[in-house]
Amino acid sequence: MLKQRIITALWLLPLMLGMLFYAPQWLWAAFGGLITLLALWEYARMSGLDAQQNHRYLAATALFMLAAYTGGWRLPAWIWCAVLAFWLLAMPLWLKRKWTLKGGWQAYAVGWLLMLPFWFALIGLRPDTEAALPLLAVMGLVWVADVAAYFCGKAFGRRKLAPAISPGKSWEGAIGGAVCVAVYLTLARQAGWLAFDTGWLSTILIGLLLTAVSVCGDLLESWLKRAAGIKDSSALLPGHGGVFDRVDSLIAVLSVYAAVVALTQAV
Repeated sequence: MLKQRIITALWLLPLMLGMLFYAPQWLWAAFGGLITLLALWEYARMSGLDAQQNHRYLAATALFMLAAYTGGWRLPAWIWCAVLAFWLLAMPLWLKRKWTLKGGWQAYAVGWLLMLPFWFALIGLRPDTEAALPLLAVMGLVWVADVAAYFCGKAFGRRKLAPAISPGKSWEGAIGGAVCVAVYLTLARQAGWLAFDTGWLSTILIGLLLTAVSVCGDLLESWLKRAAGIKDSSALLPGHGGVFDRVDSLIAVLSVYAAVVALTQAV
């Protein structure tokens, strides 16, 4: 398993970084679209949609994304408000109540609410290659939080964060991840990697909010898998599970971050 994880990472990471820093915008949009559609395919399989429904769902979503990109569409402010309401209000309630999806319009709506803002965030936060580093810095926050939470949880974890959803996660791991994110953002701010220019305290508060969102995004995908009775969202990435398994926290963090950016610019 470890060997497979390493081999997959050795080709996946250079591919992602190459696209992020060197791909023209249309290719980056297509690459982000592929990631989004693969994650949506995995989500649909977990949410009660059958194969035919899934195929139609993906086709309709791909057609919308093509029309949105070629037409220069942007999400309106009220959609970004809905995105914030979902991740900051509805999603914690979902985890608390442990709602399940069994097909129907709810599955379609939630899938679009998860994936489309994520895709719009990818292309909106990276309009050209010069914006690649600030976007990578936000992605780095997710990876730092995830890795630090894992090792801190292994070393100090005692109190379970959400035992009915993800028994391996602990409060000590989450706190350790947040502390490491604060250190990371302090260094990233000093290096000029961040797209937002705020004071140190404001930067740390933003980072803590995004860290909490990251954890909840991971928990939401874990609950979807548990409710569907599966271990991984798919087997597309040997040693890593599925695409949704790899981008669950990124979906949450980039959606919230892009929503805040869009609403701030709209004011």
